[in-house]
Amino acid sequence: MGLKSYKPYTPSRRHMTSTDFSNLTKKEPEKNLLVPLRKSGGRNNRGRVTMRHIGGGHKRMIRLIDFKRNKRDVVAQVLALEYDPNRSSHLALLEYPDKERAYIIAPRELSAGMQVMAGPNSEIAPGNALPLSAIPLGTLIHNIELQPGRGGQIVRSAGASAQLLAKEGDFATLRLPSGEMRKVRLVCYATIGQIGNEDHGSISIGKAGRSRWLGRRPKVRGVAMNPHDHPHGGGEGKAPQGNPHPVSPWGWNTKGFKTRKKRKTSDRYIVKRRR
Repeated sequence: MGLKSYKPYTPSRRHMTSTDFSNLTKKEPEKNLLVPLRKSGGRNNRGRVTMRHIGGGHKRMIRLIDFKRNKRDVVAQVLALEYDPNRSSHLALLEYPDKERAYIIAPRELSAGMQVMAGPNSEIAPGNALPLSAIPLGTLIHNIELQPGRGGQIVRSAGASAQLLAKEGDFATLRLPSGEMRKVRLVCYATIGQIGNEDHGSISIGKAGRSRWLGRRPKVRGVAMNPHDHPHGGGEGKAPQGNPHPVSPWGWNTKGFKTRKKRKTSDRYIVKRRR
């Protein structure tokens, strides 16, 4: 699967790219696995905007994804690969022998007609879910649990994968996509393989309207505003900022400012910080 470019019949079309969707085999989603997505427009329960630049966008339905892989030691058939508007990765539709269907995140090598399984006795093959204790060192994995039975919480976006580096005592050491080295309990489950749709990060939006389809409203730069509206505003031409740059409209530091809590419970599991 690669990127699709377009004929430049308008200036914005010239640099637009999108995924060619050549590996997807099913257009309509599974109706039993859909729930409506209710939008907030960036507003809280009092109707006040708490997240700027959010609103509009195409209507969507949430696909119910099986992050837990609770059906253990049962072989499932991959019926189809599908698009999901709510995430960067694609989905694989599974069917179990009892005709129950479920969605999982589609790994790179998975295709329709293949079989997958979850459980400690599964093969080391793309799409199979196993506890970290049963996965060989050096294997690429995704959809990793942080707490046993809670379901995969990290490494779930397109093209992402973590690597299993070591096992010591009750913990495995993983290298995450950010470069962070982290300990995770060996009883936690993970899925084998790298997530597909790895070209997602190379897509060029091309035009403003396409951002609006995604529910992203326009962002105005602080330097383009007046001093009344933003600390970066004002001045003749491209003037240097009077305030420590860069700050938010309310004067808070916005780059290089650490937002992680000083004492966080999970700090003890982090062996090495991200790059």
